[in-house]
Amino acid sequence: MVVGANGLISSQLILDGLSQAVLIFDDENRLVAENAAARAVIGADLKLIRAEGWAAAAVLFNSRATETVESLRARATEGRYPVRFYIYRAGERVPAWMTVLRPNDGSRLTMITIELPDWTALTDLVDRYLDEVRDVVSSTKGHTELIEQIALAKEGEAVNRRLGGFTRLILIHMHRLGRLTQLMHRLEQIKTGQIRDYVARSRQKIVLRDFFEDFLESLDEDTLVDPESDAGDPRKRIRAVIPGRIAVAASQQHFAYILRDILRNAIMYSMKASPIKVIAYAHPKENSVEIDIIDEGYGIRQSECERVFQPYERSRQPQVIAEFGYGMSLYLCKHEVEGMNGRIWFESDEGVGTTFSIKLPAWTDDSSSG
Repeated sequence: MVVGANGLISSQLILDGLSQAVLIFDDENRLVAENAAARAVIGADLKLIRAEGWAAAAVLFNSRATETVESLRARATEGRYPVRFYIYRAGERVPAWMTVLRPNDGSRLTMITIELPDWTALTDLVDRYLDEVRDVVSSTKGHTELIEQIALAKEGEAVNRRLGGFTRLILIHMHRLGRLTQLMHRLEQIKTGQIRDYVARSRQKIVLRDFFEDFLESLDEDTLVDPESDAGDPRKRIRAVIPGRIAVAASQQHFAYILRDILRNAIMYSMKASPIKVIAYAHPKENSVEIDIIDEGYGIRQSECERVFQPYERSRQPQVIAEFGYGMSLYLCKHEVEGMNGRIWFESDEGVGTTFSIKLPAWTDDSSSG
């Protein structure tokens, strides 16, 4: 029981106020507590769990699982921290936690908490994707029909100019569709809880200087910046200061995604001739590496700072609105950096520039086993 301003508040009221689904089993494997979120997530199966207790929950949660709930409970009993696992509900892979509690009376309680996934961002992006596909199909069909008509007309010099304009429009549509497809793939990994598993499997030693040299060679205007933007050759603007021995433990694919997105923003939201610096530092005491990406661009208004890592929240500054974007890249970068046990933050002054900083675990001899 908890004492509040209006007297006693029941523990059940506290449980029902939680956003996670909660199930608590006693020493005799009976279900002794549940909350409103659990009733919403588990539905009709909860009636069977009330009647059969832990045995019914085990059957339900062991479906398609890679580790049994009995094994999970054993690990939670031996350890000091909650054990993470996944269950499947309505075809979705849902993150959950198992914790063993020991009240003062010497008994043992097993608590299972189930996260309620927020699919809003993915649903919105799928809707955007479908709209984009419809527009691309319609526009490409119209453009190809016009190209055919122009080619048949044989208008000489005018044909080349008009064909060039139509093919550029098709290139822009296809580039944006490809980028949106990649954003959907990255968001799916995050929302389905796959990101940490993928990073754990693909973690490797990334020597930053070598990686960045290869990364720069792979860049060109069409792949880094939207084709409609006049960015010139972005490689001429980027200056890197990276000590040769610095290495991080990370997923190479996701690290490349993150660098590409932050550099794209730095290029698009700054003057064409202004420099962009990439500086790396080792933090031996923290066993981490910091990468700063510094531009001398338009900066971010103080009133916009809280929206930077939110999905679909683009700055309302005129220079930003003028450039094409989906408002998803920094949201994805934040989750991907955190999925690699890192941190991302920024400092910005409007009209002066912005520094995005990424801190990732440094590579050590035992990183491959972690």
